[in-house]
Amino acid sequence: MEIRTLPLDHLGLVAGVFDQLDIADLIDNRIPKLRNHNLEHSKIIKAMILNGLGYVGQRLYLFPEFYEKLPIERLLGNGVTAADLNDDALGRTLDAIFAYGPTELFNDISLKVMSQLDLGVQRLHADTTSFSVQGNYESPSGRNAIEITLGHSKDGRMDLKQFVLGLVTNQDGIPLFAKAHSGNASDKNTIMESFLKVKNSLNLDDPAYYIADSAVYSAKNIQQLGTETLWITRVPATLTECKTLIDSDLDMIQCSDPRYNCYSTTSNYGDIFQRWVVYQSKPMMERAKKTFEKRLEKEDRIAERELAKLRRREFACEADARKEAEIWLGEHPLHKFKDLSVRIVAKRSDKKRGRPKNGEKLIEVHLIEAQIELDEYKVIKEKSRLGRFILATNDLNIDPDTILSYYKGQQAVEQGFRFLKDKSFRVSEVYLKKEERIEALAMIMVLTLMIYSIAEWLIRKRMQEAGETVPNQLKKPTQRPTFKWIAFLFMGVAEVSIWLNGEMRLSIANLNDDLIKIIRLLGRDCEKYYDLER
Repeated sequence: MEIRTLPLDHLGLVAGVFDQLDIADLIDNRIPKLRNHNLEHSKIIKAMILNGLGYVGQRLYLFPEFYEKLPIERLLGNGVTAADLNDDALGRTLDAIFAYGPTELFNDISLKVMSQLDLGVQRLHADTTSFSVQGNYESPSGRNAIEITLGHSKDGRMDLKQFVLGLVTNQDGIPLFAKAHSGNASDKNTIMESFLKVKNSLNLDDPAYYIADSAVYSAKNIQQLGTETLWITRVPATLTECKTLIDSDLDMIQCSDPRYNCYSTTSNYGDIFQRWVVYQSKPMMERAKKTFEKRLEKEDRIAERELAKLRRREFACEADARKEAEIWLGEHPLHKFKDLSVRIVAKRSDKKRGRPKNGEKLIEVHLIEAQIELDEYKVIKEKSRLGRFILATNDLNIDPDTILSYYKGQQAVEQGFRFLKDKSFRVSEVYLKKEERIEALAMIMVLTLMIYSIAEWLIRKRMQEAGETVPNQLKKPTQRPTFKWIAFLFMGVAEVSIWLNGEMRLSIANLNDDLIKIIRLLGRDCEKYYDLER
């Protein structure tokens, strides 16, 4: 008797969700296999997604090594071998994606997914992030490819070249639009481009709110969105109108979330009539107070140094000296003069040192004598303004609680970026040397996020519908597990091959009641990978 065990773990769930979305035929229709290689592009893409969600600490496209230890035929079909998943196969698929258009292919997949699932799109969250890359990229090697170049790095790696990825998700974090941009692309432009393309390509039946951070808020952009497209965004703190409102004495009321107070008003910024709501977050205020105290200490030291310079300056008259003192106060708004006087000093006109000669003509100069201290009234007033920010929307009928709730959903797209940069997936480590293939790989990265997000959304949705739970990390029942936790629960599930008297029998080992429950909830597309088809 001979026994072979290959780990299956949670990869059957990943493969099953990919199948359930019914996107393989769409992919092969858009980028058909044209050369003499074994696998269709849809299977290569599926393999990349399995690799990306494999939690194995390998880069997204190290195929043969990854699959040599997996039940590859179970996951990808009869006759598929690890040797089929090589660098040439990957390269051909990435080239085909770029030739068709990575954004266009992802749009087609999004439309297909939305027709398959009732995602209930009411909110669209947009943001960008940067991915640093190794190697030299002098110029794009193909027409219309992104440019790998230096730019503002959101990873803090200003020494490395990068590309920028724009992403739009729904309120559940499921990506619906993705586009790679050159490394020096501006958020103000890329986010707006994403919004306009989503608006034109997805053809949403129901009204949706387009939500972004302050990078998108400009007169030009909100004019482009107009009055029919509903939007919510944070107002940049650099705007004079925003600064004035935040620094005002406002009669704020408590929101339904007791951690926030708010004040509602209107604005006509950019000739678009809109609602502005000033919020004050108590948690943000507490965090900001610590930073504010450090800032006070630093400003106090700076003020003392600047005061010493002011004392050494000579003025022609007392009026000039007092005028300069007022200017100094304007530059140090949190300080005030404890003592201020101007004294007159007689000096030799030739500026030489020593006692003046008898009868030598002297000149008078005016010097400032002053002591400073923090202006406690201004300090207390500024502290009371900490934790304030403004959200704007062109929906004049929406209430402040709903605005805040919708905007806080912006974390959905931020969580997507954290997923893409999670070291346990390694999907963000890009070593390709052709800009076209990097652009295509970016689409695969987001498609991997889509499968992950949909798997998590489906499990939560069906658990709630069925009234089922699974134990969380604290052994307590939950209906909202992360897919990463589900993957942990499936560790140890394996395909076991037993050869006995020349016959081979396959079985799945280490399933328990909770795992079977999850598989059943996800349906037949997942059941087949674990031999649970009824």
